[in-house]
Amino acid sequence: MLLSTIIKEFRKSFLRTYQKNLLPSHIKALESMARCRQAHGPHMVAHCSDHQCAKHVYIPHSCGHRNCPHCQNHESQQWLENQLEKRLPCQYFLITFTLPGQLRDMAWKNQRAVYTLMFTAVQDLLKSFTGNDKKLGGSPGFTAILHTHSRTLDYHPHIHVIMPGASINLKTRMWKEKSGKYLFSHKALARVFRAKLLQSFVENTLPVPYDCPKQWVVDCKDAGNGEKALIYLGRYLYRGVIREQDILYCKDGMVTFQYRHAKSAENRTRTVTGEYFLYLLMLHVLPRGFRRARSYGFLHACSKKLIRLLQVVLRVKPWRLLMRDRKPRPSIVCPVCGAAMGIIATRVSRPRVLPAILYQPAQPEALSM
Repeated sequence: MLLSTIIKEFRKSFLRTYQKNLLPSHIKALESMARCRQAHGPHMVAHCSDHQCAKHVYIPHSCGHRNCPHCQNHESQQWLENQLEKRLPCQYFLITFTLPGQLRDMAWKNQRAVYTLMFTAVQDLLKSFTGNDKKLGGSPGFTAILHTHSRTLDYHPHIHVIMPGASINLKTRMWKEKSGKYLFSHKALARVFRAKLLQSFVENTLPVPYDCPKQWVVDCKDAGNGEKALIYLGRYLYRGVIREQDILYCKDGMVTFQYRHAKSAENRTRTVTGEYFLYLLMLHVLPRGFRRARSYGFLHACSKKLIRLLQVVLRVKPWRLLMRDRKPRPSIVCPVCGAAMGIIATRVSRPRVLPAILYQPAQPEALSM
């Protein structure tokens, strides 16, 4: 089921119902996804590289919005490949920091501030735990990703952290590793995370509800070599919170979608009104310019030389770094002869009659741009 079809059918009633709860960023996301790759929108002009064919094709533009299920598949793959290239030969752990339900209304009303404070609390917590740990006692490296949705698309802000069970002492250059079922005590992580975050809320004059629970939930578990955890974390990084193939049908004003149940691992369905379905999607549109994924310590983008040095010292197989096949951006194939096509114009309206200049073969240097 196409998401743009659902948006077109329920957009007016959705705006009437939820106008007071929407921000300009939500309206922009809705409009972008509605016109993504539509015939009435702007087009690209592609020219066949075979001079004997010289076919021209109009291709609708993608919207490029990070919540659109159509767009940024290549960017998502690039992020995953970059993360996999930084892996080290040690045990990895997946740590999840969850915001309690009593604080979610406040978080929704102060998204940028609350999400930023969550990242800061997680960063400070893991650095202090790693530095004070008897087996580690150094500086950590980890990647944190903010997710705001549950499997049923409800508002459920939490931060996933993929973290190697290792540290480096920046003064002595000593590398230490830690293995086992757990990296840190999840109860200790939860207590410190609660204390740090609540203190940050008070310091930033954010309203903490009176019924804030005393016990929070932090999960810490083994993630093997980290590959499966990275694939899981990157799944919704650039492509929205739901895949179009999971939207089963839209009928009689209701939308039914499927999701995988966390405990039973079986596919289940949920049926909601079309307006509420769009509202569920808008709940997870982040503030403009807010970064969902962040790396810290020796996994930070500024530590590329350190990562390469560690991989050499730890004898990471060099062919894994040099021979890894990066998936190229999918090429445009000529519908007539099957040759590759090059983009020669963007953001153009599709005319009824093609301009004569577009029938002329493009220069080789223009195709390589």
